[in-house]
Amino acid sequence: MRGRLASIAAEEIALGEGWNLVLTEPGACANPHDLPLSAQFIPADVPGTVAAALERAGLFDRENPVPLDSRDAWYVCRLFDAAPGDAILRFEGLATLCHVFLNGQEILSSESMFTMHEVPVTLSGGDELALCFRALAPRIADNGPRARWRPQMITPQGLKNVRTTLLGRMPGWCPEIHAAGPWRPITLVRRDVVSLDDVSVRAVLEPDGSGKLSVSLRTDAEAPDLSLRCGSIEQAFERVGERHYSAILRLKDVEPWWPHTHGAPRLYDYAVVVDGVEHPLGKTGFRSVVADRGADGSDFALLINGERVFCRGAVWTTADIVKLPGARTDYEPFLRLAAEAGMNMIRIGGTMAYETPDFFQLCDELGLMVWQDFMFANFDYPKNDKAFTAHVHAEVEEFLHGVQGSPSLTVLCGGSEIYQQAAMLGLPPEFWSGPITDEIIPAIAARLCPEIPYVANSPSGGAMPFSPNAGVTHYYGVGAYMRPLEDARRAHVRFAAESLAFANVPQQKTLHRHLDVPPVHSPLWKSRVPRDRGASWDFEDVRDFYLGELYDVDPARLRRENRDLYLDLSRAVTGEVAEETFAEWRRKGSSCNGALVWTLQDLLPGAGWGVIDSTGAPKPIWYALRRAFRPVQVLVTDEGTNGLDVHVINETEHNLQLDLEVVCFRNGRQHVASGGRILTLAPRSTETFAATDLFGAFFDTTYAFRFGPPAHDVTVARLRLPEGGAVVADAFHFPQGRSKAVQDAEIQVSLVEDGGAWFADLATDRLAQSVHFSIDGYRPDDDWFHLAPGAAKRVLLRPLSARNAEEKPAGDVLTPGGARAFSF
Repeated sequence: MRGRLASIAAEEIALGEGWNLVLTEPGACANPHDLPLSAQFIPADVPGTVAAALERAGLFDRENPVPLDSRDAWYVCRLFDAAPGDAILRFEGLATLCHVFLNGQEILSSESMFTMHEVPVTLSGGDELALCFRALAPRIADNGPRARWRPQMITPQGLKNVRTTLLGRMPGWCPEIHAAGPWRPITLVRRDVVSLDDVSVRAVLEPDGSGKLSVSLRTDAEAPDLSLRCGSIEQAFERVGERHYSAILRLKDVEPWWPHTHGAPRLYDYAVVVDGVEHPLGKTGFRSVVADRGADGSDFALLINGERVFCRGAVWTTADIVKLPGARTDYEPFLRLAAEAGMNMIRIGGTMAYETPDFFQLCDELGLMVWQDFMFANFDYPKNDKAFTAHVHAEVEEFLHGVQGSPSLTVLCGGSEIYQQAAMLGLPPEFWSGPITDEIIPAIAARLCPEIPYVANSPSGGAMPFSPNAGVTHYYGVGAYMRPLEDARRAHVRFAAESLAFANVPQQKTLHRHLDVPPVHSPLWKSRVPRDRGASWDFEDVRDFYLGELYDVDPARLRRENRDLYLDLSRAVTGEVAEETFAEWRRKGSSCNGALVWTLQDLLPGAGWGVIDSTGAPKPIWYALRRAFRPVQVLVTDEGTNGLDVHVINETEHNLQLDLEVVCFRNGRQHVASGGRILTLAPRSTETFAATDLFGAFFDTTYAFRFGPPAHDVTVARLRLPEGGAVVADAFHFPQGRSKAVQDAEIQVSLVEDGGAWFADLATDRLAQSVHFSIDGYRPDDDWFHLAPGAAKRVLLRPLSARNAEEKPAGDVLTPGGARAFSF
């Protein structure tokens, strides 16, 4: 089922093959008969984009893109296999100014990339279907009505008047690859007499623990026998209007859908039974979502099924900047890595594009909540343009109809940085908002998805829209603004829908294969580093700032004198910053209720914002986030003269028996203080212990009093399974900084096969920082981690393919800069 215009019990044929693309000068051809016979016909896929078709033909380079919005693009296809007769042509997405012709006659004109169209047609056999995507450049060159402000990051300003994605339109943020073409499927539909349309779904977890499933639909059938089936329960539909039927089905004691960090993402199959024939509608889940804004209205926290959930994850970009794909196979590698990293929320920002129901179905299965912005960002959008407003209504309704049965849909947001843009240009509050995000969208959302919280804009809620101490913020104090790590606490962040943007360096193998140039000073390398338009710095400068702060090095000198060490410390430092920041935000007593990293994936190979590179491989920071996001977690925070606090978290629904131990080491190996406690952790609980309470006596764990030389260089906190079992989570504190705790460690590595899987067992004689694997054909479950004496570490090695699984893994365990290598 694909939303409001979907049909149940109808024949649907995807028109995906036999298409050819022709590029012409703007306005050169009024209809397909004007296309010159001498034109170059390029095979094209549907769904697909102009850029994808040209790339496959060797005529487009995503790393050196040419403008695609300055020419008309024609898609032409013969429907040889379509039988004559009445049918409906469904166009799920046309980017962006498109005229559709059937046998030379125009049947549709579309001006929005984000709306679906159904056009009744009569086919005669062998019909010609042609689509003309008009050049967008002339249209957006016209700025339209005067705006109250102009954003710097998006060009040109005329984009505010056209409903198209901003991907490819943000210099310094992403490659300038323009979206054009039939980016979503084209389908030939033949409805049956019992076809059902306009299907609306709501699944709600009631306060008494029951599940309520409401489905309404329309049909032309006379006196149809309709019922709704979910699990073992069946409920007849009732007629509520002309051709309009509704059913409400209740399931007692349902298993709720949870984000996977807090429980099982339980899904239920549901179907409509028409005259005894079952037509599956898919899967849904039952959950409740409440946005808690606190007694003073300035907080923002999500309660899922009555439980406060710390949301963590990343902002989605796209599965492929050229293809803009929407199939399950395109989404799955990235979303599975998100879930594997312990993320429980993905945000689709207003500068991106709407994803398909396949995206949400995967998030349903994986237990990933979705924060969905509507595609409005930064601009002062038209207020009194009736045609523009009609586009807004259409795209919002169609999107919500397509995904309203997905339990993963958790937050709806009017758009991104509209309030912030106005405020940062000095405009007063009455100028920040507009009817689109404050009136039109929330009214539609309240009608179609009343149980889902709505946020007018991200960020918003404070004295300034971007103030981190109220509402929803985009927090870059630690990150782009190069504030000290302590700012994560000082800012009193409530909920960061964006945070911690860095130029994250990929693994060395990715660089060897896709960007084998000298780092930093190569123009090609630098072209892949994101920057804010007009800023005198880029996000590599941000990373280098923290490299100097955490490792006490001069980054410029280090990369000249020891490039390998510079790259490895650059890989490590963004993860170290992320782990420390999330430890601050997840500790007991923190004001923070959630934070999403900017961004999940890169658009091109290089040191981009993504925590997953554009090839789909996790970057070193991905592993750090995987540690930071553990549902069962131990954290340490430096409380100055109050000493070191140890925080233990259990987000699961189970009581847990665990052993906590804290050890201080001198020279990375000699015990100078230690203590511990046997714990019973209640479900959904956080406990905090002063390290000195665990030791039973005073010890200057934070080196705050400075009575004489420091007694230790690292403190390690571990959560173990009972009676000396495996380590569940660990955390490290460096009272003198990481550079003072560098040791020449001897690491023992042994390869073990257990239950058909391969593991690397590691042990060390002293502290080893940022230990990482170099291995072909396998991906380790953990990487770029600290290894301390006193506890062996077992790392699962996952084969990257079935062929790899047939071979015994072999590689090296390394320390930064390749100073030591230990083979296995």
